[in-house]
Amino acid sequence: MAQQMGNQPLIVLSEDSQRTSGEDAQSMNITAGKAVAESVRTTLGPKGMDKMLVDSTGEVVVTNDGVTILKEMDIEHPAANMIVEVAETQETEVGDGTTTSVVVSGELLSEAEDLLEQDIHATTLAQGYRQAAEKAKDLLDEAAIDVSADDAETLEKIAATAMTGKGAENAKDVLSSLVVRAVQSVADDDGVDTDNVKVEKVTGGAIENSELIEGVIVDKERVSENMPYGVEDAKIALVDDGLEVKETEIDTEVNVTDPDQLQDFLDQEEEQLKEMVDSLKEAGANVVFADSGIDDMAQHYLAKEGILAVRRAKSDDFTRLSRATGATPVSNVNDIESEDLGEAGSVAQKDIGGDERIFVEDVEEAKSVTLILRGGTEHVVDEVERAIEDSLGVVRVTLEDGKVMPGGGAPETEIAMQLRDFADSVGGREQLAVEAFADALEVIPRTLAENAGHDPIDSLVDLRSQHDGGDTAAGLDAYTGEVVDMESDGVVEPLRVKTQAIESATEAATMILRIDDVIAAGDLAGGQVGDDDGDDGPAGGPGGMGGGMGGMGGMGGAM
Repeated sequence: MAQQMGNQPLIVLSEDSQRTSGEDAQSMNITAGKAVAESVRTTLGPKGMDKMLVDSTGEVVVTNDGVTILKEMDIEHPAANMIVEVAETQETEVGDGTTTSVVVSGELLSEAEDLLEQDIHATTLAQGYRQAAEKAKDLLDEAAIDVSADDAETLEKIAATAMTGKGAENAKDVLSSLVVRAVQSVADDDGVDTDNVKVEKVTGGAIENSELIEGVIVDKERVSENMPYGVEDAKIALVDDGLEVKETEIDTEVNVTDPDQLQDFLDQEEEQLKEMVDSLKEAGANVVFADSGIDDMAQHYLAKEGILAVRRAKSDDFTRLSRATGATPVSNVNDIESEDLGEAGSVAQKDIGGDERIFVEDVEEAKSVTLILRGGTEHVVDEVERAIEDSLGVVRVTLEDGKVMPGGGAPETEIAMQLRDFADSVGGREQLAVEAFADALEVIPRTLAENAGHDPIDSLVDLRSQHDGGDTAAGLDAYTGEVVDMESDGVVEPLRVKTQAIESATEAATMILRIDDVIAAGDLAGGQVGDDDGDDGPAGGPGGMGGGMGGMGGMGGAM
């Protein structure tokens, strides 16, 4: 890109910059977004298929989880990456519905393509999409069903719906019950932090053998073979330090002139360690977790007193132990008091899947719990873990919001129908965008039918007629192909799965539509002055300009 200025051409973009603008840029970005949506579309629903992803080192991931697929895929196109961000946001906010959000984004772009060809401006489209999204969220809020925090039956249905179609589906009754118990255990006044549900994967056994431990499993062993394997009625001390003689901060030298002095020096160290163990015993501790080392001599005294000790416990284990047992971590073991100790019915070292671990269980009112997931092979356990994380997420948001929706494409069909009525009240060309938004939402029931091997048109016609007759919970049963009441069928999901999917899908689609200029510059950050390879001459500058222009191109589309 050069412009004549006097007799001197003005170079604005460097030679190695590529620029696509106008309709070409829009078309390219829309195609990229649709391609991403298409890649995960077949995984949607209870009869969705899985993807096998193989990386350059031969590592294999087999999954049905939308966000996992998109993260593992090596996506380079910038517009395609914007769609991947939609899935990541959905995963962070809700935990489930990642495929839904991406498929809706792709369909919004696809619908927009037709309208752009009819010379409707991208900004008008974006405006219409936003109005439709706001209206859709209001309609969803009105249609939501209230659910209470102690309604375990509904919560289990929500957990089971999130697992349907994934590798854990065979054992979803067992797993959904475990998930609900786990989330209800860790819920407190501040809400639910699912980090307090630790998931331990164990290869071997069947998925049905998974269990919930009311307490914590620490991936460590006791420090000495002379210590007891298990302790009943455990009084647990958390030492935020080691049981070692302190080293001095600065290098020091001790001059010893005769052997007795050396012996005194060693005796003094031994006495210090003995005092530490005595402090623990006086406080009443019979289990100790230290976050750094435990001296050999201290191990000897601990074993003599029958105290089970673990060294170098991780900081998140400390947090979980503290929440589960009520123990208060102390930084100086000599200051420990009996009220600093936590309590557990049993602390024992057990073998699980060939690994020795410390089980802290039988804790009353445990605010930190551990889910042990079993499965025949490593890939199976990994996929069960992904399904469990989705389930934990949906049960968490249900407890926080207290609102659910029927599944099976019911809300999308209902909202699409009501948005078409709403479109008549929207003036100007935005009306067409609102209608396009309604059509885009119906991609969900259509895809559910396609993936289940049913005729998508027949299914959609049946759904529409049921909703037209006032049955707002009518959704598609993927197994039979019939339209049934999803609420009574137990297919329910949190309201936030739907509202978040619509919100992030709309934002990503409108952002992509408003770009009319894509500039691939050599160096977006601009030439770095004083770079050590000495090549930052005039060429570095235009690269920087290209980056600046790229930003301007995006802004040009936005204005």
